[in-house]
Amino acid sequence: MVELASLVDPATTVILTQECQRGIIGDLGQGVLPDAAREIGLIEKVGRLVDVGRAAGCRILHCIAEGRPDNPASATNAPILRAGKRGGRDSVWDPRGMDVVDGIDVAATDITSVRTVQVSPIIGTEVPTILRNLGARTVVALGVSANLGIPNVAIDCVNLGFEVVIPRDAIVGYPLDYTELVIKYTLAMVANICTTAELVELWSA
Repeated sequence: MVELASLVDPATTVILTQECQRGIIGDLGQGVLPDAAREIGLIEKVGRLVDVGRAAGCRILHCIAEGRPDNPASATNAPILRAGKRGGRDSVWDPRGMDVVDGIDVAATDITSVRTVQVSPIIGTEVPTILRNLGARTVVALGVSANLGIPNVAIDCVNLGFEVVIPRDAIVGYPLDYTELVIKYTLAMVANICTTAELVELWSA
């Protein structure tokens, strides 16, 4: 087993926040994810990891979904994508939903990647090039959701040759107990699982 400390060396580690935005888990979010995020204190944990990791020398990458329902290039070949298109041009789209939530600091040195189509924030986006240009060896994945987004990040990054680290208490899905099942039976096969406290301790040393 690779030692966690060597995996998350700040010089070669990028912290990736996945859809930690107002329209997903913040005040403009709808559905079950905002409540799930509040219940486990997700924003506080992600904010803490971003602050401590940045101070230690990690680079921060915020992956944001645009999600405007009137986008003519949006795909409709999956239920979740079709749901995003409902209402079409009659839907009210608030661009503030793309803002990173309050509680997660965005510094001038951070990088933001916005995708307008598909379900993966990695494959088919500029993220692989960003990670390579930053000299990344390891991606620390935080945010939502354990149902879809985080598994996409983990599997895509592994297929691209990166190590993946996931703090189990800094991701969430719905229902809440499903997150633990995904970690145990899927994510643990492709990612190194740890806790927020372990990463904070390493990066604060």
